[in-house]
Amino acid sequence: MALSMAASSTLSVSSFTGKSVQNQSVRSVAVSRAVVKCEATATGTSLKSGVVTGKDFIAVLEHAKTHEYAIPAVNCTMSPVTNACMEAAKLANAPMMIQFSNGGGIYNVGKGVANGADQKAAIAGTVAGALHVRAIADFYGVPIILHTDHCAKKLLPWFDGLLEANEDYFEKHGEPLFTSHMLDLSEESLEENMEISKKYLERMAKINCFLEVEIGITGGEEDGVDNSDVAQEDLYSKPEEIYTVYTELNKVAPGMFSVAAAFGNVHGVYKPGNVKLTPSILGAAQKYIIEKDGLDIEKPVYFVFHGGSGSTREEIREALTYGVIKMNIDTDTQWSFWDGVREYVAKNEAYLQGQIGNPDGEDKPNKGKYDPRAWMRSAETATVNRLLVAYEDLNATNALAK
Repeated sequence: MALSMAASSTLSVSSFTGKSVQNQSVRSVAVSRAVVKCEATATGTSLKSGVVTGKDFIAVLEHAKTHEYAIPAVNCTMSPVTNACMEAAKLANAPMMIQFSNGGGIYNVGKGVANGADQKAAIAGTVAGALHVRAIADFYGVPIILHTDHCAKKLLPWFDGLLEANEDYFEKHGEPLFTSHMLDLSEESLEENMEISKKYLERMAKINCFLEVEIGITGGEEDGVDNSDVAQEDLYSKPEEIYTVYTELNKVAPGMFSVAAAFGNVHGVYKPGNVKLTPSILGAAQKYIIEKDGLDIEKPVYFVFHGGSGSTREEIREALTYGVIKMNIDTDTQWSFWDGVREYVAKNEAYLQGQIGNPDGEDKPNKGKYDPRAWMRSAETATVNRLLVAYEDLNATNALAK
């Protein structure tokens, strides 16, 4: 359904302590930066709510680019993380990207299942995660994007299996199961990267599925991929390289791809100032492409931002002005999820030492405290709170009212 009216509620935000979100008309939510207040009002958009694909997804990207905000893309490993993401999106009145890595897909199947070279377990877990989102996304009333994260060359069987699932879903429902997928062939030559990416984009375009590609290398470590020792020059993409990607993929499916270019970004967690970002690389690339092709559009490339942990709000906001429409979030939400559990255990420690017996009496049961739904909810609300900070950093709070 189209978005015409958001819930009329006031969101008040103070300093981050990991306290839970209250399900009331007036919500006090803790975040880690300056105080933010916003009201969810009638949206100024006709963006579709629920899972968006094809032209509905492009409409979301164009809205983000025009209003200079980015969509948080969160790596999800289980339904509580997924649900927390959509809850945060509803509170922020903004789009959300749910994304699954190969490792996340494997975890979703269960650690007791082996994932062979055919990647069948990873495929099944990733598809299961997408179907979960499909089943409940409409309840949250905001655009939800289903995406998969880094797929290196060795993981192409996983990618192939997901495309088969998309094609099957498209045949039955007229749209792909997933909104988009990422190919990360940055370790290969640019020529091979484009050769493989073009082949897949041609196939994906037939079912209105969007492609994200990566050039250059994002430093640090994520989901078993370690680029900690990469040469510094590889952390910065050149305008000519970005132009090559733009022109090659535009030949196949204009406007159906985004580019994760390297501008010093690093996976993992670092103190602000320890990551040397150069967002202006993205602006220089946009200008280069415009001049090279004589274009009359301001930002021809959809850019995505990987490795945002440790970046300052100023650096993030600068990147938005150059056409960044998505930023990946993983490390920070992993911490927030744990932090919610940690706080719950600290608060209820005396009730978590056995099934029976607590400060209220030696025969008093503790079931209500050790029920996984109790401490998992604390993890969820801490993650919701952290994502509300991300929405503000990304200039996306109340985006659907812009």
